[in-house]
Amino acid sequence: MSKQSGRGRVAGLPEWDRCAVMGVVNVTPDSFSDGGRWFDTTAAVKHGLTLVEEGADLVDVGGESTRPGATRVDEAEELQRVVPVVRGLAAEGVTVSVDTMRARVAEEALAAGAVLVNDVSGGLADPAMIPVVADAGAPFVVMHWRGFLEGGNVKGVYADVVAEVVDELHARVDAVLAGGISPDRVVVDPGLGFSKTTLPPSSLLERAHAVEEAFNRVRDERWGPRTLDVDIVAYAEVVSDDPVLTLPHPRAHERAFVLAPWHDVEPEAQLPGRGPVAALLDSVTRDGVEARKDLELRLPE
Repeated sequence: MSKQSGRGRVAGLPEWDRCAVMGVVNVTPDSFSDGGRWFDTTAAVKHGLTLVEEGADLVDVGGESTRPGATRVDEAEELQRVVPVVRGLAAEGVTVSVDTMRARVAEEALAAGAVLVNDVSGGLADPAMIPVVADAGAPFVVMHWRGFLEGGNVKGVYADVVAEVVDELHARVDAVLAGGISPDRVVVDPGLGFSKTTLPPSSLLERAHAVEEAFNRVRDERWGPRTLDVDIVAYAEVVSDDPVLTLPHPRAHERAFVLAPWHDVEPEAQLPGRGPVAALLDSVTRDGVEARKDLELRLPE
């Protein structure tokens, strides 16, 4: 979630003077990004406080994984996971949002100190959600959603993904407003990664080459110096020996300048066939690899 001061202010939230930064605490054993790391209540609260120290303006607490194929937890389990963490963070003065598709979890979390409800189903999963949020007067994040991602129920086929997502979000927002939630309390989320079509590796490579060409890349010898290089390091679990696109990248495991930023963004990442990125990074030298904060990307004229 981000919010610009003076533009689309959401009632019920602090009025930040810049883009707001949301930290995420997944109180689950199976989330796609950090499942299991903060499953214990004490660890989860501590992590939330750490996120605030690092610059988060609000912390989003969720007790149910929404990764594709994840099995839903029951309501009692979700309550047990989420409410103590919300209460603990709120007691420390943290602005807390609750990530849930269940009305009762939202209600209990709001009572425990949460100030925002983040529902990836936009109120579709539980008909009682919109009345609960409306009664509480809380801000409500309405995400684009096409159903639970269990088994093959992904529903990611579109004729025009942008137009269809916009139309479906319009319909969802209309339903939310009709249910009594005030317009100035509605946040719209396009749901990137949820039931959205993805490019196959070959098409993604074409897009990458187009970016290089837009920046006037000069192609020299393979593995040699180049003015710009947009690589596909890995693509899910895809393994390919195609000479045009080898996946995973055949030399990624030995390159600190690839592994270091990848680890920074996704500490639990795995390089297919090679193992954890963290372990690979420990096995290579980081000489010459450091964060650069003085670079600016400029599009060509």
